[in-house]
Amino acid sequence: MDSSELYHVKQQFILGAHKSLVALALPDPNAADYNSILLYQARSHIALHDSKSALKLVPSNTHNVAFRAVASLARYVAAQGESTKEASLEELRDLSVEIEGDDVEATPREKASVRVIAGTAFAMAGEVEEALETLGTDTEDLEAVAVIVQIYLSINRPDLAKREYERSKRWAEDDLLLQLIESNIGLVTGKDGYSNTLSFYTEQLGNPSLTSPHILTARGVTRILRNEIPEAKSDLEESMEQQQQNDAESLAAYIVACGLGPSKKGEADEHWLRLQTEHPTHPLVLDMAQKSALFDEAVSKFVVPPLATAA
Repeated sequence: MDSSELYHVKQQFILGAHKSLVALALPDPNAADYNSILLYQARSHIALHDSKSALKLVPSNTHNVAFRAVASLARYVAAQGESTKEASLEELRDLSVEIEGDDVEATPREKASVRVIAGTAFAMAGEVEEALETLGTDTEDLEAVAVIVQIYLSINRPDLAKREYERSKRWAEDDLLLQLIESNIGLVTGKDGYSNTLSFYTEQLGNPSLTSPHILTARGVTRILRNEIPEAKSDLEESMEQQQQNDAESLAAYIVACGLGPSKKGEADEHWLRLQTEHPTHPLVLDMAQKSALFDEAVSKFVVPPLATAA
């Protein structure tokens, strides 16, 4: 049974309240929850694109497999070159093998953390099969299930995501993470007109102790899909304000909302230019570039017939 402090930290991490989480003071190093809370803080720093702070939290020369895994993830996210990225992935592969040994000194929670962290990195690298194998499709760790569901949704297999969710309902408690998994599937599939998904995000945002731009963005996207454009823009504007305009997902969703509803002249173009400049590898930018290239190719093959002239 988790302590109330660890429970609160875990809920903040699950709902993407990373800024609030990293601002919390760590408990005494001798406290039973110290390692778990430090690990969530380090992962939150990584989610905020601050790998340096994550690495500062992790003790140097640690033998703790979960700490070593999160340090490898931080190095992977911060790496610029492919060789450096691959080196970090190799570290995570080695750790994934190490925790299966009989002589490893690690708790079940630490082993589960290694699998989730390694699986996350492999998924980010596009190694889908390796990520799923590492996480374990028969796992009874709900955080691993959440990552598996996200992987299935990212490769357009909501059927497999639903199957994984239904499987987890047989053994998992009806806690917040399980509800979030259900809402994420609903966001992709449009079940019940997104009503359950919208209700879940709205309920979480009503919590006075939670500040989560991630949930605001999710609700904004849900409202776009429900054709509630002014409300969606309001959510996305607030999300970007909380993140000092740095989040690519909120910006991309806001551009879509501007294109679908009334907006200031040139507003969508201004934000689109910013997305292209600051986040050139964002899927929306890459997709638009590909479609633009296909259009230009089609135009180049089109021959304009000569104008008809009077006989």
